[in-house]
Amino acid sequence: MVGEGQPVTLIAAVAENGVIGRGLAIPWRVSSDLRRFKARTTGNTIIIGRRTHESIGKTLPGRRTIVVTRRPIDGVEAAKSLAEAIAMSTTPVFLAGGARIYAEGMALADGIEITRVHATPDGDVHFPPIDPERFRLVDIVPGEQGERDEFAFSFETYARTPTGN
Repeated sequence: MVGEGQPVTLIAAVAENGVIGRGLAIPWRVSSDLRRFKARTTGNTIIIGRRTHESIGKTLPGRRTIVVTRRPIDGVEAAKSLAEAIAMSTTPVFLAGGARIYAEGMALADGIEITRVHATPDGDVHFPPIDPERFRLVDIVPGEQGERDEFAFSFETYARTPTGN
């Protein structure tokens, strides 16, 4: 969290129109993004909302998963709020969805890692706007589209601005 504890990073795949989901599904297939997500989050803590957990259907191996929910879920580590979930972590934290977690996390995050999917799919779940007063784009790396990637993509890294608290 900004100024204390473990670093907090929002991590998401976001289409050019801001879409991150349709129903409980991701509206594209970009395997390279999934590999990057696994590489960045393994050994760390991911925090997700209940609906995101339901869409995945399980906790992800190799990382601590905390689900923000008011209802207990059997076999899942849960917290009643995002702040509580972050406080529970002893490793770097990645906020991995959904839209409510991202929106609330904007005020708490040290950085943002976006896989920008170069497509404009229909969807009903959107990533919140990135406030340029809080975050600045520090790097864009074009992705290498593989045969299992439905669309071209790039990796964007944002850092909190010194005045973005």
